Amino acid sequence: MRRRIVSLLCFAVLGSVFALGKDTVTERRDIRSDRRDLRHDRADRRSDRRDIRSDRRDIAKDRRVLRKDVRRGNYKAARREQRNIRSDRRDIRSDRRDLRHDRKDIRADRRDLRADRRK
Repeated sequence: MRRRIVSLLCFAVLGSVFALGKDTVTERRDIRSDRRDLRHDRADRRSDRRDIRSDRRDIAKDRRVLRKDVRRGNYKAARREQRNIRSDRRDIRSDRRDLRHDRKDIRADRRDLRADRRK
């Protein structure tokens, strides 16, 4: 009888240890994927900032060309430059929107990483 009680008690203790124990492999994978997400979001953010700077340079160049075309009376080329400027502004708006989303993703990934480390 004692043997049976002791074996049941040992079985219950071992079962609770395995049930309550941490699964370190999955936690490590989760932390690794969170870090990878952070790296990708940061790289994407750098890329968006670089695109914004490039578009601003393009707009400045297009404005110079636009002024020159208007001065010379070449209105067809001036319209083309205005379209280019509008296109670059749309690109800047799109890149800014991506930056906002990346910022939100980075915050969420940091929060998730901190929560995973606490476990």
